[in-house]
Amino acid sequence: MTAESDGREAAVAMDPATVGKGGGGGEEPQGSERPLGSRAPRFIRRSRALHVSWQAGVFLVGLAIVGTGVVLLPLPGPGWVVIFAGMAVWATEFVWAQLVLRWTKRKVTEAAQKALDPKVRRRNLTLTVIGLVIIGVLMGYYVWRFGLVMPWKADLH
Repeated sequence: MTAESDGREAAVAMDPATVGKGGGGGEEPQGSERPLGSRAPRFIRRSRALHVSWQAGVFLVGLAIVGTGVVLLPLPGPGWVVIFAGMAVWATEFVWAQLVLRWTKRKVTEAAQKALDPKVRRRNLTLTVIGLVIIGVLMGYYVWRFGLVMPWKADLH
């Protein structure tokens, strides 16, 4: 495949007139979203057996990445990032994964916008200050009661 064929394929895939007619998607693009469907090269999509094999390979690679992410969740490491990377691999071939990623991106964007709202930021700052004051009071009481002694060596009687 040359760079020219990639550009023409992308133009055909984004053309609403070709969507649903083998142009690379199952629904019309909304805004800047790509149409749903397989991102496999055209020569792979032409052969049913080759396309099914391609999908099986994509599924297995995505499964390995998601499985690694699940293992990393309780361990120190970027578990959720790895899981979403596996979902992105699946999204190159499966519509359900594309829909999950679109939903996730929408929710993350909404949360980021909400976090930047001045009222929410003020509330979060207030709750943080209250939490730090409570922790400070508890630490102060501990030091007053037991001195600078580690908790496992403190005489509680």
